[in-house]
Amino acid sequence: MTEPVILLVEDEKQMRRFVHLALSAQGYKVVDAESGTLALQQAAAHVPDLVLLDLGLPDMDGFAVVTRLREWFTGPIIIVTARDQESEKVKVLDGGADDYITKPFGAEELSARIRVALRRNARSPSDPKSAIMTVGNIKLDLGRRLVFVNEAEVHVTPIEYKLLTVLMKHVDKVLTHKQLLDQVWGPGHAHQMQYLRVYMTQLRRKLEENPARPKHLVTEPGVGYRLRTE
Repeated sequence: MTEPVILLVEDEKQMRRFVHLALSAQGYKVVDAESGTLALQQAAAHVPDLVLLDLGLPDMDGFAVVTRLREWFTGPIIIVTARDQESEKVKVLDGGADDYITKPFGAEELSARIRVALRRNARSPSDPKSAIMTVGNIKLDLGRRLVFVNEAEVHVTPIEYKLLTVLMKHVDKVLTHKQLLDQVWGPGHAHQMQYLRVYMTQLRRKLEENPARPKHLVTEPGVGYRLRTE
């Protein structure tokens, strides 16, 4: 099996070296870029399986790099940033990134995020098995429009079903409030987050063993939600 190719875009030399060595030790082929311009060139030349992108680049903002990459690149993009403003995380996720990790971080956390992103990207939406989606003890039968927990059918409303379907189809990916509202209620409801909070609360009560400490339907504070497998 060919090792996955990761494009590492980081202008800080010591950080770039640390991440490069950590990922290479885990069997990844790592291609480096210290600027946005070089990142776009390396992406076109190597067609990576995943892009690890710092937002603070010397020649262009990381948001611009995401936008340019998303013109053709369909693989996962994980943002690595020292910026902790929620508005910036939301902006880059809405713009096409799949996940983010805030500096400082450990090699194990970064490795776990990469594994999850690559695994999610490897799932084929055309696979007939995708008619039944499973996360932990939660099962969604798309063909029959049914939801099960521990093999027992759980009644959900049409909106709850639609919300769960969107989360399942993007399992392990951070979905912003806007993305969920657009896909479930439509663009006209993009700022009505109270709808989303109410229905997420209802889903947790029906699907989680401990709704107060959800294992799968997790909140990304100030950003959105993620349906987590692990």
